Amino acid sequence: MSTELSAILVEAGKITDEQAKEALDVSKEQKKTFEQALLDIGAVNSTDEISQFVGKHLKIGALRLGDVELNPEVVKLIPLDIARKFHVIAISKINKTLLVAISDPNNIYVLDAVKFITGCTIQPVISPEEAIDKSIESYYADASNLSDIISDLEDDQDLEVVEVDDGVNEGDLLAAIEDKPLVKLVDSIIGDAIRIGASDIHIETYEKRIRVRYRVDGELKEMAPLPYKYRAAIVSRVKIMADLDISERRLPQDGRIKVKYGGRTVDLRVSVLPLIFGEKVVMRILDPNALKVDMTKLGFRQEDLNKFQEKIHSPYGIILVTGPTGSGKTTTLYSALAQINTIDVNIMTAEDPVEFNFEGINQVAVKSEIGLTFASALRSFLRQDPDIVMVGEIRDTETAEIAIKAALTGHLVFSTLHTNDAPSSVTRLIDMGVPYYLVATSTQLIMAQRMTKKICQKCKEEVNLTQEQLDSLSVPPDVLRGIRSFRGKGCSDCNQTGKSGRTGIYEVMPFSPAIEQLILDQGTETELRKLALKEGMFSLRMAAVEKMKNGEISIDEVFAITTA
Repeated sequence: MSTELSAILVEAGKITDEQAKEALDVSKEQKKTFEQALLDIGAVNSTDEISQFVGKHLKIGALRLGDVELNPEVVKLIPLDIARKFHVIAISKINKTLLVAISDPNNIYVLDAVKFITGCTIQPVISPEEAIDKSIESYYADASNLSDIISDLEDDQDLEVVEVDDGVNEGDLLAAIEDKPLVKLVDSIIGDAIRIGASDIHIETYEKRIRVRYRVDGELKEMAPLPYKYRAAIVSRVKIMADLDISERRLPQDGRIKVKYGGRTVDLRVSVLPLIFGEKVVMRILDPNALKVDMTKLGFRQEDLNKFQEKIHSPYGIILVTGPTGSGKTTTLYSALAQINTIDVNIMTAEDPVEFNFEGINQVAVKSEIGLTFASALRSFLRQDPDIVMVGEIRDTETAEIAIKAALTGHLVFSTLHTNDAPSSVTRLIDMGVPYYLVATSTQLIMAQRMTKKICQKCKEEVNLTQEQLDSLSVPPDVLRGIRSFRGKGCSDCNQTGKSGRTGIYEVMPFSPAIEQLILDQGTETELRKLALKEGMFSLRMAAVEKMKNGEISIDEVFAITTA
C-alpha cells in the first residue's frame, strides 16, 4: 500500500513529492512502515493523522485503538497468526457484522480471509499498523484455546500434506491460513482417523456446535468437540488442502487431499455440502494399508471362493457384484483384478472416482460434467485393445448394453449393480432394457454381498438360542445342524462394544446351463432363486448363519444384514 498511499497523500497536498520519495526509501532501507517513515522524517505529526485522512478518503472511517477497550472474546474470533501477519484485529461484533481494524484496507484477501474464518460480514476501519500490533500483543497474550485442544488430541505420527499442484499460488492469504495453529488441529483430526482405521471423517456444523465423527467398522463415533467459533476456519483449511474454492459457500464442492502418514501416502476424497448453519465436510479415507486385495481374507466360504475364482479367469463374459453402498463391492472387484493382473493382459477401468491406484491397470476417472460417462469411457476402451474391462457401476441402459456387448465380443467385463441379491440382478438388467437372451448368454456370475461387524475375539462368549430365534433364521435343516451362537460381552480391546473389525457375507450365483435356459425361458425371479439354491448357492442369510456358527458374528448381525 506504500506507493498508493504516497500518491494519495501527495495528490491531497499532505506531503511533497520529495517527502514521499524520502519516506519510501527510509521504509525500504529500515524495514519500517511508510507511515512510520513519514513520522521519522517529520513529514507528519502522528500516524493517526494519516489513518484519519485515509479513512475519510476511502470512506471507511478510522479508529484510534488506544482510545477504545476491546472485548477479548471478539478479538479472538480472528486467529492470532492471521492477526499478526496481516495487521488486523477485531473490534466489535453486532449480530453477524464484525468491525475490524486493519492497516491496509485495500487488501481484499485479508478481508476475505477474516470473513471465511469468522463467518461474519466484515466492516473495516483503518488504524496504524503499530497501534494494531500493540493491541494484538496485548489482547492475545493468553490465547491458548487451540493449543490446549491440540495437545489433547492423540498424534502418534506426524502428518505431512502433499501438494497436489505446486503451480497454484494462493498468495499470502493461503500461506497464512496454512501457518496458523488451526492447521495442526485439522491435521490431527485426519491423522487420528487414519491411525484408528476410520473409513470416513464427518465435520458437521450445527447452530451452536461443531461435531466431528469418525466411521469405524461401518459405525459413526463422535469424537472430542471442537470450538464453535473456528467452524468456518476448519472448513476453509480443508478446502485449501483439497484445492477447492474457499469463497464458495453456497454450492457443493468435491476434491481430493493427498497426505503422508506413517511413511505411506493416503488419499482423501473430500465432499463439502452447504447446510443451513454452515458447511458439512465428509472425507473418505482411501488408505492402501486398509485395502485387502487378498481374496482369501475377505470372508468367502471356501466353496464360494472357488466358484468366484474360476469365473474371474474366464476368457470373456460379464461378472457382476451387487449390494448397497458400503458393502465392499469395490474391494471385491479390486481383489479380482489384482489376482488376474499379469503382464500379458490389458486391464482398463472406469471408476467414479478412482479410489486406489494399481500398477499395471489403466484407470480412468469418470467425469460426467464434461461428458466422460461410464458409457463413453467403455466405448473408448473397446478401441484400446482391452482384454479385461471394469466399469464402476451400471447405472443406465446405455452402459448396460455396451457392457453386455463387450462381454459377447471376447472381453471379460466386471461391474456392479445396486440390487438386493444375486437373482434380482437378472430382473434389474432386463428392466433396464437388456434383452433376456443377452443376459443369459453373456453373464458368467452374479454375486451379492454385505459387510457385517465381527465379534471381538478377546471377549467372545457363547449364548443360548431360543426356539423362536431358531425358527426366525428360516434356513434349511442342514445349515442349522450344529448351530451355536456367540456374542462379545465388551472389553478394553473393543472399547466395551463387543465388536471388532468387519467381514463379508457373500451370495455367489454362477451361471450354469440350467440357469441360462431358465432365463431364456423367461422364468420368474422366484424360480431363478429356487434353481440357484438347488444347484448349491448359499443365500446371504445362509452364509451369515454359517459365520454365526463359526463364532465370527452374532445372531443380531444375522438379522440386521440379511432377510430370509
